[in-house]
Amino acid sequence: MSRMELRNDQRERNHFHWRLVTALGIVLLAMCVLLGRFFYLQVIQHELYQTRAEDNRIKPMPIPPSRGIITDRNGVELARNYSAYTLEITPSKVSNLDKAIDDLASVVEITPKDRRRFKKLLDESKNFESLPIKNRLTDEEVAKFAAQSFRFPGIEVKARLFRQYPGGESASHLIGYIGRINDADKKRIDEDETLKDNYKGTDHIGKFGIELQYEEALHGKTGFEMVEVDVGNRAVRSLRKVKAVSGNKLVLTIDAKLQQLAEAAFGDHRGALVAIDPSNGDVLALVSRPGFDPNLFVDGIDPISWRELNDSADRPLNNRAIQGTYAPGSTFKPFMALAALETGKRTAQFGFNDPGFFVFANHTWRDDKKGGHGWVDMKTSIVHSCDTYYYQLAMDMGIDNIARFMAPFGFGQKSGVDLPGEKKGVLPSPEWKAKAFRDPRQKKWFGGDTPNIGIGQGFNTYTPIQLAQAMAILSNNGLIFRPHLVKYIEDAASGKRNYVAPQPVGKIELKQSNVDFIKDSMVGVNVAGTGARAFANAGYVSGGKTGTAQVFSLKGEKYNASKVAAHLKDNAWFIAFAPADKPKIALALIVENVGFGAEFAAPIARRVLDYWMLGKLPAEPAPIETPANPYDASDPDTATPHPEQDQ
Repeated sequence: MSRMELRNDQRERNHFHWRLVTALGIVLLAMCVLLGRFFYLQVIQHELYQTRAEDNRIKPMPIPPSRGIITDRNGVELARNYSAYTLEITPSKVSNLDKAIDDLASVVEITPKDRRRFKKLLDESKNFESLPIKNRLTDEEVAKFAAQSFRFPGIEVKARLFRQYPGGESASHLIGYIGRINDADKKRIDEDETLKDNYKGTDHIGKFGIELQYEEALHGKTGFEMVEVDVGNRAVRSLRKVKAVSGNKLVLTIDAKLQQLAEAAFGDHRGALVAIDPSNGDVLALVSRPGFDPNLFVDGIDPISWRELNDSADRPLNNRAIQGTYAPGSTFKPFMALAALETGKRTAQFGFNDPGFFVFANHTWRDDKKGGHGWVDMKTSIVHSCDTYYYQLAMDMGIDNIARFMAPFGFGQKSGVDLPGEKKGVLPSPEWKAKAFRDPRQKKWFGGDTPNIGIGQGFNTYTPIQLAQAMAILSNNGLIFRPHLVKYIEDAASGKRNYVAPQPVGKIELKQSNVDFIKDSMVGVNVAGTGARAFANAGYVSGGKTGTAQVFSLKGEKYNASKVAAHLKDNAWFIAFAPADKPKIALALIVENVGFGAEFAAPIARRVLDYWMLGKLPAEPAPIETPANPYDASDPDTATPHPEQDQ
């Protein structure tokens, strides 16, 4: 072999040697990297990945709590729970949803209403959660589906607790309802760290009324179960379990029988009633008619039922007791009279010969009794509801004094009752008017605005609960208790009762002689005045005041009920307290668009007071009938007037 060949051979060996060394170095480096990574994962990051592995092996399963029940003051259940089976679909696990539902209908009956409700829930959901297609399955339906379940991936039977409102429409506005958690609820829950974990596994939340107001107390505390799963995510065994804590029990101040009696007394008419115990602020009844069935909302109300409720001209979803604002009519007069006594603008003995009208600045405000009431002093003005007396009184007092005196009684202010959505109403004043109107010409308070204020018309608008609260304060000699619906909350874990202590929240300093005079005059209303017919032979002494309030302005016309559209007819009011010497109940009620208070509202008050005072339950509630001529001049003065403003 030549020298050249030997040199080439040596060079190739050297190249091979370096390639081998390089390859070995790369392999060793790779091994070092792998060993380093292995050390990092197995030693340094051991705890992290062990936790992740455990998380894959062990799943925490939330256990939703049983929602707290709601009862009346006597233990009658108003909201409760029961267990039943539901058929649920997880949309993300079903390829053809419509076909799956059609196939499912061949095994278990799926009604059009079930389909509509499911579609509504589907539109509101994120498509990952299971949604009920049919609730409250019978045992036979469960068995049928179980036998065919292999055909329906993504569809399963679940056992759930359902909310039920056994009274149906009764007390629906105060109890409220629960509904499925929507996106807005989820956002609010996720933003609150105290709520986030506690609502895992929970599908429903309070949406309205007491169910919403006391959601935190009623919901309870979510439990959990640590479950070991296999690679198919199937449960193998339970490792640890923390029981859920049921929601607290709410005992309300209302009396279910009184509530139902008052509701029935309204018949088919719209209106509201609030009854309060003046001595402690307990709300004994809170009625808004018409009502609605809260059970419709629990599973997700279907679109047709929702439209029927939401588009109804009767507005059944509106809680008239705390959200309806109305002119109070003549029920405002006792408070005007008390204001006159307290401010020294009138004495009880002051009187004049009523001509039946009042004139100011070329405007004429007329009384409903043609020719007037004759000689009228303060008591007569209340007993027989003389408007001319209060036109003049309002002018003499002035709007500032009226507003200043009425505010402490709660007029134009939220009562603070433990329900969401309460409205303030309007206690008129020059300051209010300046803010309420945009047109500069309407911002100024004119002298002609004042007379109607004295008879509870004009810009006056208040809620029924405000009138009931004012009546409670007056009957309780100025002592103020905040109206409340919850008597006590019973802790589910300990059984301890946390009472809502009836502490006075204020006291209006009034001369007792003035208060006694006004209350005695209101007793006169039910003995010999506008409420006498309704309270004849009552068996107890009560005070009251009728009221009839316009819902539209008369421009120089004479009111004729037969020629007025139904929705423009007068609202009928009545306020009352009993017994007269030491009141146990004070109430206010309104019946919309029916006529005057003595004919329509006072009889309802009589039935309510008969039950509360005597325990009398009518065998059959008497319907409210429309008289042939509700403004017959032969009747005693039973209504506030319809003032005519003549130019």
